[in-house]
Amino acid sequence: MEAEEDYKRKERIALIVILVVASVAMASLLVAFIYYCYLTNKLSRRLNNRKRAELEEKVGEFSNIQVATEKGLQVFTFKQLHSATVGFGKSNVIGHGGFGLVYRGVLQDGRKVAVKLMDRAGKQGEEEYKVEVELLSRLHSPYLLALIGYCSDSNHKLLVYEFMANGGLQEHLYPISGTNTIPSRLEWETRLSIALEAAKGLEYLHEHASPPVIHRDFKSSNILLDKNFHAKVSDFGLAKIGSDKAGSHVSTRVLGTQGYVAPEYALTGHLTTKSDVYSYGVVLLELLTGRVPVDMKRAPGEGVLVSWALPRLTDREKVGEIMDPALEGQYSVKEVVQVAAIAAMCVQPEADYRPLMADVVQSLVPLVKLHRPTSKVGSCSSFQATQSPKALELGL
Repeated sequence: MEAEEDYKRKERIALIVILVVASVAMASLLVAFIYYCYLTNKLSRRLNNRKRAELEEKVGEFSNIQVATEKGLQVFTFKQLHSATVGFGKSNVIGHGGFGLVYRGVLQDGRKVAVKLMDRAGKQGEEEYKVEVELLSRLHSPYLLALIGYCSDSNHKLLVYEFMANGGLQEHLYPISGTNTIPSRLEWETRLSIALEAAKGLEYLHEHASPPVIHRDFKSSNILLDKNFHAKVSDFGLAKIGSDKAGSHVSTRVLGTQGYVAPEYALTGHLTTKSDVYSYGVVLLELLTGRVPVDMKRAPGEGVLVSWALPRLTDREKVGEIMDPALEGQYSVKEVVQVAAIAAMCVQPEADYRPLMADVVQSLVPLVKLHRPTSKVGSCSSFQATQSPKALELGL
């Protein structure tokens, strides 16, 4: 009898244990289900927020375009620009860049324009287009190429600029043989004037735009010349907003053109206004020497322009060796030494040793005033501010 009662007691205990375990299991399953629902709901909200943010960003971009329109940019239809360029005919092609082909055009009101048609698919092309419209809608300087308007019609993306009758600086420094029109080689005083006006363009971006703008692809082909050979900085597709804090940088992937990219930017991706100063120094060397930044067909040691020229720039006896033969007899040794010293400072390997563009402008102004350019340079149909800080002491 006692054994039977003991058995029944154990049976009840076992049943209770089973019920407790089953209850705990059910509770655990319920908790797991509730947590699963919580995570699913949280993930869904996060995805919805991300989609909303992307939509707001797109709307913001559209709003920026609308603001740009309100600031004076014209909105063209594709049909209007198709007509202006005679159907984007090959005979009207006046240039080609990373963005796409550039065409000569005439608007209905008779204005000559340059029309850039984007042919690069993908995010990078879209970004360059957006950057150009947004930046040039708020940047206004006689030393920057003016954006007249744009077209964003279906799959077509176009930019409309003022027309620069004498094309790019690069065309005049390195005329291409075999073309119908060969640009004239620029005289010394014209080169000085171009150097000053290009410097003023960068000075405006660095010193007078707020926050500062870093061009990031400053080179001779992006300096355009009007019918009187006045220079304007162009092509802002790779431009980047810089930091307001002195001595600080923005980190970004390395973009630009070989031979013009500052060494610290190429190595680290750290971009500052001094990166543009280096690129300007390379252009100044092109104006002095008539040589391209990189030409590995030259003799050993002469392939990279900066490496070859830098040791000679600060040596009064050797600076004449680097000068463009086409300039012979047009300059004084004193002028060349002064310009060479500016170039040497701009292409210093250490960014901190490079001058501000305001200092470069102040150093060039006396040389250009001395000349008061009046030279008549043959035309070419191939491409048919606030007081600056005290200039650097160049020891000249």
